[in-house]
Amino acid sequence: MINSASLINVPFLELDTQLREMAEGGARWFHIDLADGHYVPNLLYPLSFIRQIKDAYPQMIMDVHVMVEGPENYVDRLKEAGSDYVSFHTDSTRYVVRTINRIHEAGMKAGVILNPSQRIDSIVPYLQFTDLVMLMAVEPGFAGQPLLPGSMERLGEIAALRREHGGKFLISVDGGIDREGARLCQEMGVDVIVGTKHNIFHQPCGLRQACEDFEREFGER
Repeated sequence: MINSASLINVPFLELDTQLREMAEGGARWFHIDLADGHYVPNLLYPLSFIRQIKDAYPQMIMDVHVMVEGPENYVDRLKEAGSDYVSFHTDSTRYVVRTINRIHEAGMKAGVILNPSQRIDSIVPYLQFTDLVMLMAVEPGFAGQPLLPGSMERLGEIAALRREHGGKFLISVDGGIDREGARLCQEMGVDVIVGTKHNIFHQPCGLRQACEDFEREFGER
């Protein structure tokens, strides 16, 4: 599995140190949340933040989680900022397929995101177009929430849809997955786990060691 190391909990005054620790620990993706204060009641990171991180760590995949209304209006700026994956919530726009197509036309990978209240089968119309399906195992917008009941079963439903439809998309999960949960995710075929200090990095050994441990236990063999 891929550790998409989240920056949402990284204190700004420790940003340089902690990013370096995660990269040196073997993390290959950085998970960056963008929020406009409307789709979720929180504001997260200017687009210039992505550009600065990508310039400093060009080898890292920028896994951008877009929590905004009208994500189709951000595509060009996300490309300019250095995004690699752009994932958006399917209920944040009336133009899901159009947004996916615009992301692809800009040369990026497109992901769709399911909130806890959405039916899993609601993504069926998009499976042939998307590169990644992300399940929110917590309500979007804020870090540190506990895993919502039923989330593991919902991941299993997504994995079943991928088998049924012959999909090649990655399955990602964001929120509340600890190391025990990660083992279950690996068994059912989850590809990406968004790692934060509240789940897989919740260890006294520090970020670098936590990332190394993840790679040793769950990373590519």
